[in-house]
Amino acid sequence: MHKRRDWVKWALGAFFALFLVFIYSPMILMGILSFQGAYGSITFPFRGPISLQWWQSIFDTSQPGSIATQVRDSGLQSLWLSLAAGAAVTLIAFTLSMAFRRNFRGSSVAFYVIMLALMTPGFLLGVGAQLFWRFLGQPTSLWHTALGTNAIWGIPFGFLVMLAVWNRYDRSIEEAARDLGADQKTTFREVTLPLIWTGLFGCFLFGFTLTWNDYDRTVLLLSGAEAVTLPVQIVGLTLTAAIRPDLYALGTATTLLTVTLIGVLLLIVTLRLRFRTTPVHTVEEELGIAEELRTDGPVEASG
Repeated sequence: MHKRRDWVKWALGAFFALFLVFIYSPMILMGILSFQGAYGSITFPFRGPISLQWWQSIFDTSQPGSIATQVRDSGLQSLWLSLAAGAAVTLIAFTLSMAFRRNFRGSSVAFYVIMLALMTPGFLLGVGAQLFWRFLGQPTSLWHTALGTNAIWGIPFGFLVMLAVWNRYDRSIEEAARDLGADQKTTFREVTLPLIWTGLFGCFLFGFTLTWNDYDRTVLLLSGAEAVTLPVQIVGLTLTAAIRPDLYALGTATTLLTVTLIGVLLLIVTLRLRFRTTPVHTVEEELGIAEELRTDGPVEASG
């Protein structure tokens, strides 16, 4: 039985390793091919010598055939749109999840209505939004319609994250805070939010990354006069010009940007939690009245 368990463990470990290779090898290969020389191709094998030429073409406008201007404009547009969508998804998913902390009549129907956007393919969601605004006679645009559609697509993901957070949340902590004299606003600000920040962070990441990588919903809701997002710009470059390794450099750069952003946010939150407060040893210190008691002097016991 022991040998059989070891065989199963190694088999599952090998399967997990193959799964990681399947997921991450395209990104690693894309990064390797982005360092090819002037005769680089979009297919393997690597054609040297090693060069930063294709990386320079996405940042330096003086390079021949540079796409730096398009990348900069569309990248900034995608960044601001993704930040706005992340904030919207966080706010809406959090407030929706608050209603489900207690059972109410029609909660099952409301849950599936919220999940409807998740069960609908993204392209169909974009088509439906486009037809809806056209039926109302309203023009579509990046900030008026594409932002809302991307937020709707991300809300179910953030909502499920918050439901998981509330599922393991201990309500007795809030009751203890109210018993110690904290009002509802203070309890929410000082007790509830610090305990559920991971869920809010997850909501924001879902809203940000889904919008940052979106193409099929955004492309249907753009007007021709406005700047496009980075995914739409990349598809446009592949259709209007020959595919070159500079797109590999651009894909690697955007991946590194996302990973760096997540790492920085995690570092900031970790440092904040570590240095936020000092340990307390008494109830008076917890309530912030220790200094007042020391100022007033000892309290005489009444007979």
